[in-house]
Amino acid sequence: MVIGVLALQGGFSEHIQMLRGLGAAAREIRQPADWAAGGLDGLVIPGGESTVMGKLLVELELMEPIRAAIAAGLPVFGTCAGLILLARFLGLGAGVRRNAYGRQLGSFATEADFAGRGAIPMVFIRAPYIESTSQGVEVLSVVDGHIVAARQKNILATSFHPELTGSPVVHEYFLDMVAA
Repeated sequence: MVIGVLALQGGFSEHIQMLRGLGAAAREIRQPADWAAGGLDGLVIPGGESTVMGKLLVELELMEPIRAAIAAGLPVFGTCAGLILLARFLGLGAGVRRNAYGRQLGSFATEADFAGRGAIPMVFIRAPYIESTSQGVEVLSVVDGHIVAARQKNILATSFHPELTGSPVVHEYFLDMVAA
């Protein structure tokens, strides 16, 4: 199983480490040639700065090919800024509130149930949350009354950073989606 990890900006290396630790091959996607090489079974869009990442996706002419691949069924997992990009540009039927928990000082860690798999550690860094969902979006986790994880068909999104916790549960869930 080969998972592409968007490596334009943000916390991509932690996702790569987590995926490799679970036995998946992980490949950085930095340029159109990386994407064009194909052979990907899934894609991870990491946290970072969503505005910067969005601009880079457009400038590098990666936005449209990625959008088309997701629309065609490529499994994708976005965390934090990745959630924002998925909701605004890449097909997730959700309204997202950016920096919902405030600035850096509003960052926090907690534990909550994820997808019925029990409580897992969650790290929120200048995190968004999902304000609304369209039909077909399954809520996977809620913290303090706010949706922090959701799935719509082949799209998985979290407002927290599971790659920073040491818990493999969310990445395992994604790899199960890819395998299915």
